[in-house]
Amino acid sequence: MKTLSVTNIALSLAAVSLLIACNQPETGKEQAGEEAKRTGQVQAEAKFDPLDIAAIENALGMKGTENNGEYKVTVPQNDLKIMVDGFQIIPPMGLGSWLAFAPAKEGAMLMGDVVVTEDDLWPVQQEVIRQGLTITAIHNHFVRNTPNVMYMHLGGIGDEAELAAKAKAVLDRVATVRGGNPADGSKIEVENSLDTAMIAQTLGHSGSTSQGVYKVTIGRPDVDLREHGAPVSTFLGFNTWASWQGTPEKAAVAGDFTMLADEVAPVIKALVENGIEVVAVHNHMVHEQPRIFFLHYWGVGPAEKLAKGLKAALDQTGKEQVNPVH
Repeated sequence: MKTLSVTNIALSLAAVSLLIACNQPETGKEQAGEEAKRTGQVQAEAKFDPLDIAAIENALGMKGTENNGEYKVTVPQNDLKIMVDGFQIIPPMGLGSWLAFAPAKEGAMLMGDVVVTEDDLWPVQQEVIRQGLTITAIHNHFVRNTPNVMYMHLGGIGDEAELAAKAKAVLDRVATVRGGNPADGSKIEVENSLDTAMIAQTLGHSGSTSQGVYKVTIGRPDVDLREHGAPVSTFLGFNTWASWQGTPEKAAVAGDFTMLADEVAPVIKALVENGIEVVAVHNHMVHEQPRIFFLHYWGVGPAEKLAKGLKAALDQTGKEQVNPVH
């Protein structure tokens, strides 16, 4: 019998360690660092002036979060009780409005997504147009949801304080129609006894838990996405995500895939073949380069099966490095 030398043993252990490390879920720090570097370089090269965050907060009358020179506020829709297939949809499951601001050549770029009910839809879109903003998409996230909700994407370019004031008018219109600020409703905690470590290991990306919902967000640092010449980051909504609740035997997962044109068909095929329902395919932007599609999905069943199905679809994205678009 041959004996292994100390050198061979060391090399074998190193190989095993490398294999284990490569199969660990990403924390997102590597992706975030790469994306932050690219976003910062684009802003510096284009000589975009930094945002006046104080002016934005003053116009909105609310606080948000700053990330790599970009700024975002969220409004959880705590006033809505949405049920889908016996599961309650709460803000961490995708029931939240948001507004994001980023430096741009013309001053600032506004991107946002506003949750509207069937009663809100018409008056809110009228307000968006009245304020001189642009509606870039109206779509669903769910099917069989009671009551029905829609998602209205909006955008704008200009002075950040003026954009914030216009966006505030849109949010105020929602509150007027609903009879109160959607964020003022009570926060609900949903059941979650899922093995989140299994989900993270299967997807290759880890997440965080809020109100009983485990959410994983995955960026696309391989795609240099621009809108009006400004970079669109994970923070601005350019991401794939999955929100989970329930038990190992019966879980619910809802989320969004972000895809290049050639990825749409294989992602849909992978999801459907793995028992995950595709409920919407749509755009979020209208002047983006390269062209990007978004897909919403809904799945109910054993958590491990759902996680493997999502991984099969995730494997259909980011296969090739995309040439930067300038």
